[in-house]
Amino acid sequence: QVQLVESGGALVQPGGSLTLSCSGSGFSLDYYAISWYRQAPGEEREGVSCISSTDSDDATHYADSVKGRFTISRNNAKGTVDLLMNSLKPEDTARYYCAAAAYCSVYVHGYEQTYWGQGTDVTVSS
Repeated sequence: QVQLVESGGALVQPGGSLTLSCSGSGFSLDYYAISWYRQAPGEEREGVSCISSTDSDDATHYADSVKGRFTISRNNAKGTVDLLMNSLKPEDTARYYCAAAAYCSVYVHGYEQTYWGQGTDVTVSS
């Protein structure tokens, strides 16, 4: 059974850092473009970042709201796709989801992802 699992969500103070991880069960993340989305209470889901499959040289995309603060990468040792979040702000508070599709164009154009995880909660508060 194909499954995506997010981990790493926590309560963190403003200005702090956090790393989220996305792992795959039943398939390798290497062959998929992996995206991170977030949804705050009462808000619409927002695309955060995407990393292309290893076949596409791991090209990355970021939302303007996180550019320069968040970094998406593949952790080959763990077989995960990680989202390093620095300089966190209260407005980064949300449930963060990872998703998989063939290409990052799905993320860029807002098309439906193939697989979704259940999400992990990030709260930025003092």
